[in-house]
Amino acid sequence: MRIDRDHITKDLFGNLDVNLRILRDNYDVDIVQRQDGIVLTGGEAAKASEVIAELIDILESGEKLDPQMVNYVISLRREGLSYHENKVNKNVICFTHRGKPIKAKTLGQADYARSIRAHEIVFGIGPAGTGKTYLAVAMAINAFKNKEVEKIILARPAVEAGERLGFLPGDLQEKVDPYLRPLYDSLYEMLGRDAALRLKERENIEVVPLAYMRGRTLDRSFIILDEAQNTTKEQMKMFLTRLGAGARAVVTGDITQIDLPRGKKSGLKHAIEVLAPIEDIKFCFLKENDVVRHALVRKIIGAYDRYERDNPQDKDEV
Repeated sequence: MRIDRDHITKDLFGNLDVNLRILRDNYDVDIVQRQDGIVLTGGEAAKASEVIAELIDILESGEKLDPQMVNYVISLRREGLSYHENKVNKNVICFTHRGKPIKAKTLGQADYARSIRAHEIVFGIGPAGTGKTYLAVAMAINAFKNKEVEKIILARPAVEAGERLGFLPGDLQEKVDPYLRPLYDSLYEMLGRDAALRLKERENIEVVPLAYMRGRTLDRSFIILDEAQNTTKEQMKMFLTRLGAGARAVVTGDITQIDLPRGKKSGLKHAIEVLAPIEDIKFCFLKENDVVRHALVRKIIGAYDRYERDNPQDKDEV
């Protein structure tokens, strides 16, 4: 297989040939480097060659190639999909305060972003590291900057403290801030700390525990409920009925990480059953392949999923 440009070859192989090792680990193939390219032999040389062609296409389009991307392209090929034929939506959702573009990185994330644009209520359900909350915050900021909404509201159930925060020191904000920190982190990265705090002071942005949303009607707001697997059925209904005129909502959660007391059904699981027939509500199920954190996170999630399938008696019922 001939590869013409030296810099493409260097980026294709990766640091210390890490990308070639990934190919060897996934296919029955032997890869020999030559001055003008590589030679592939073995029972799955053709499959490996198709992956390499896609990786070269990714590099030539100006995208970054790292082990995570290599593993993702391989996983797509196993499902009969092609990265460059099933284009991830390359439109920039927004830019961080440092100028970094935020885009969908996987096909699942691209479908999730499109769904948020097209629907007033979207559920983003999937394992840790799939960008559920991060992309939702990016979409909220984009909608705010485009004056589609007047306010961004980020909420989480503070289930770790049982929603009973009186025993903690400080005022209300100081009590709940530790449980809301992941939401602040996303805001600070995208807007910058100072800009985010100014918007918060003007009440254009609210970061609140879910319990304190009861009784409100939220007009022209982009509302995100994070960690929704830890809501009760009553809390989920309360949240969804807060939407007012011109409001949009994204509900994110991971039904494999429920922290509710045993025997208490997750409001997220219940919502999937109750609301599935409503066409105007979109459910996006992100998968192991959509994990964009460290490559080991994907392997950890896969290992737990396989264990729970093989040992259903060990799975907690919630």
